[in-house]
Amino acid sequence: MCVLGCGGTGKSQLIRAITNYFQMTKRGTMLRKVAPTSIAAAEIDGLTIHSFLGESRKNSKKRQIRTFRPGDTKLENEWRHLKYLIIDEISMVGLSLLARLNTIVKTAKHINMDAPFGGVNMIFFGDYLQYSPVLDKPLYHTHALAQQYNERQIEMQCAQKIISQINCVVELNQQMRTEDARYLELLTRLRNGKSTIEDYQLLCKRAPILVFRNTLRTQLNNRAVLNKAIETGIRLVVCVAQDYIRNKAIDDSRLRKAILELPDNKTEHLPGYLPLVPGMPVLLTENIATELGLSNGTRGIFRQLVYDELSEDVQFDVAIFPEHTKFITRPKYALVEFLSCKLASGLKDLEKKKIPISLTEQTFTYDIKDLLTETVSKAAKVVKRPTKIVIKRKALPLIPAYSITTHKSQGQTLRKIFVDLVTPPGPVEVASFYVPLSRVKRLDDLLIVRPFNFSSLQVKPTAAQMEELNRLNKIAIKTRKHFPTT
Repeated sequence: MCVLGCGGTGKSQLIRAITNYFQMTKRGTMLRKVAPTSIAAAEIDGLTIHSFLGESRKNSKKRQIRTFRPGDTKLENEWRHLKYLIIDEISMVGLSLLARLNTIVKTAKHINMDAPFGGVNMIFFGDYLQYSPVLDKPLYHTHALAQQYNERQIEMQCAQKIISQINCVVELNQQMRTEDARYLELLTRLRNGKSTIEDYQLLCKRAPILVFRNTLRTQLNNRAVLNKAIETGIRLVVCVAQDYIRNKAIDDSRLRKAILELPDNKTEHLPGYLPLVPGMPVLLTENIATELGLSNGTRGIFRQLVYDELSEDVQFDVAIFPEHTKFITRPKYALVEFLSCKLASGLKDLEKKKIPISLTEQTFTYDIKDLLTETVSKAAKVVKRPTKIVIKRKALPLIPAYSITTHKSQGQTLRKIFVDLVTPPGPVEVASFYVPLSRVKRLDDLLIVRPFNFSSLQVKPTAAQMEELNRLNKIAIKTRKHFPTT
């Protein structure tokens, strides 16, 4: 079964209603809910697909994939009662991931191996015009015929066969998020690549804010935190990450400075500098306890930093922070209030919803060739010396949340946002503009950060997207005939 709905059509409410029904009828063990991202999983009180499969994504470059064989008692016990599986945000699920899920479910269930997912009833929720999967092919992707196929291509073809067997489609048309009728009409035209010049002029009337192009999110966040410190009269505190090479602290000041200034998307989402002021919004960048709503992308409010008072208050030459900034190099943990946390009671000596977030570790690589002098660079070329080094970083898995990426926003309803509609170089899709613009309820809740081109609003869905949407629409028409509403 496939449930289609554009942004804000109430699929989260429907998933909760389905969950409540299974719990009321004492069949809760028969239903499981998963999503491709942590924040999407938290929205439906479910697990990420990778967690559901028992796969580790601690380091995306060396992801550990769990394999199963018939007779795996633990696997069979975990999935013994499973009869219904909901997958949300299906646009971000790729063919390879779906194929892997299919294989493991069939292995666990010991049911007719020809039946997709071992006979488990699959319910897909999502919108194919939102963001597509990263490093995978979308479910509507079609393969060209080839004489030979590798294992991954065979997997994806199997997944395509599974998708082609969807036999029930329900379209969600009632808008539950957008309250502004005129703005809803604009978004509907945007989905189809049919925006008018009037739509463009309407968006351009939003007050533009000029910002730097590079590391936009970080620059906005740092400025917002600094303003918060000034407004409250509190001294700004900045947590400095602890970086190591071969388990030794970095002595070279230039190298250390360069690594600390790397954007967090280059450092496994652990920032080199983390500015903090009590009361500011923060975003969790690691899965702490997904089942409790503490996952990558969860928003919270920073309350207090706990650190060793005897640790040295080292000064750093960072132009973006004022002179009186207090730099902390040895934090213990941060107390963060997560209003969405599902913990039944408060932790010892802490108020309910306040969770201590401790340091975490990640490794990443950094190319030092830009720091080498011309002479050293030439010498390195002669001996073909590698210039990439491995860094181990210890830091708090938090970033300021005054600004977030558009990928993080998918599936969420946000109170007020500002959006940059000037995309970086490279291919763009309908989702690049539709997802961020459809996060708010009214046009008045939206600010555009800088001028953008009208062509941005005229990006059309791909032929593959339209072909799959048309196929599902035909199935939806048949579904309505078999199950007419009263």
